[in-house]
Amino acid sequence: MSAEDARLRTVSTRLVRALVFLTGAAGIAGMIAGSIADNNGVAITFGLLVAAAALVLVVATAINPARPLGTFDTAVASSVESQVQSLVEAGADESVVRNLVRDAVILGRTAG
Repeated sequence: MSAEDARLRTVSTRLVRALVFLTGAAGIAGMIAGSIADNNGVAITFGLLVAAAALVLVVATAINPARPLGTFDTAVASSVESQVQSLVEAGADESVVRNLVRDAVILGRTAG
């Protein structure tokens, strides 16, 4: 398998979460239907399906290397600070520029 094939075969954590959510919703509906039909086997089967989906979600979240917590690129941080200083030296209000950077960071955190 080439590197290009491996990259195309990766699945995003967002997609895994969506699939787990759908599986969980279907599993809960199956447990309810099994209980209404007085069929414990169906209810237990769907319960195990939901438990497996929850386990997949925990594992996918734990091994996602895309955003290790508490780390940042010092070169990018230095570049941002340099750009902020350039804007301030050009006459921009420093508090406005820093608020813009802060909002951009929040936006970036919520976009992923």
